[in-house]
Amino acid sequence: MPKPRSQQISLSDTPYYHIQSRTVRKAFLCGVDEATGMNYEHRRDWIEARIFELSQTFAIDICAYAVMHNHLHLVLHVDTAQVNNWSTLEVLTRWHQLYKGTHLTRQYLQQQTLNEYEREMVEDTSNIYKQRLIDISWFMRSLNEPIARQANKEDECKGHFWEGRFQSQALLDEGALLSCMAYVDLNPVRAAIVPTPEQSDFTSIQLRIKAAIKGTQPTALLPFIGHEHQDKTRGICFSLQDYLMLVDETGRILRDDKRGAINSETTAILTRLHISNESWMKLTTNFEGIFTGAVGSAEHLCAFTEHVGLHRTHGLANAKVCLNSA
Repeated sequence: MPKPRSQQISLSDTPYYHIQSRTVRKAFLCGVDEATGMNYEHRRDWIEARIFELSQTFAIDICAYAVMHNHLHLVLHVDTAQVNNWSTLEVLTRWHQLYKGTHLTRQYLQQQTLNEYEREMVEDTSNIYKQRLIDISWFMRSLNEPIARQANKEDECKGHFWEGRFQSQALLDEGALLSCMAYVDLNPVRAAIVPTPEQSDFTSIQLRIKAAIKGTQPTALLPFIGHEHQDKTRGICFSLQDYLMLVDETGRILRDDKRGAINSETTAILTRLHISNESWMKLTTNFEGIFTGAVGSAEHLCAFTEHVGLHRTHGLANAKVCLNSA
């Protein structure tokens, strides 16, 4: 039985979450449907553009993503510090980029005169919108509903396009976050769609590699800030160079024609994450099979279980093996 969102998301434990959303139809979300011969590749553009649009509106950053044939992976970062600094005007402006709001919020944005009671109503509504702008469920609703409407219109049909619920996993520490990001980034390689990460269209790793070649990082994604800048409030506290090395080398090992072992330099990076070579390969090939709920070290999993009110710590044995193993 699916857990309620209150037992899957705890921002006091972690701002990072792995999300997967899958279609319900036989027809592909993207790619070529062999049954009909229809090509749906252009839908990847819809989804990628919508993801970036929402990340500019919500206080939710994109760490990693992969748009596959019949499902979508996201690794999200919820930035509560950012939303707390937004004024009423900022909140309403952002919300109205996506939704109509109320009559009073529209009047407020149009700078029409409001009495004291109406201003209080606007403030109360703004506080509701502020919470929605850090709500992963609202983010996914704002992503999936427009895509479903576009696809239904194109397919000239009605009904559900996505499964009723998206899957959510809390990523409780650096090892969980980076192994999940690599798992997402390597989806096309693992599915034998492309031979290397840099050839993986509609993935975050391709964006990061293209930007890295120019000595930059993509503005659409949460940046890597390195261990030396952990005092910064926004960014992934890990080296971009180390992450790209991890993903590239792992992707090449996953290829049937490129069998090999993880080299000593990469092993040193994994040791810092407390992940063994064997566990890293398991995580990056079967992350969702190993962990069906929250992911992290045994200590972090136990704390998360207590905070969300679960009676049993799910995934504890695998956490001890895979994330406390180096």
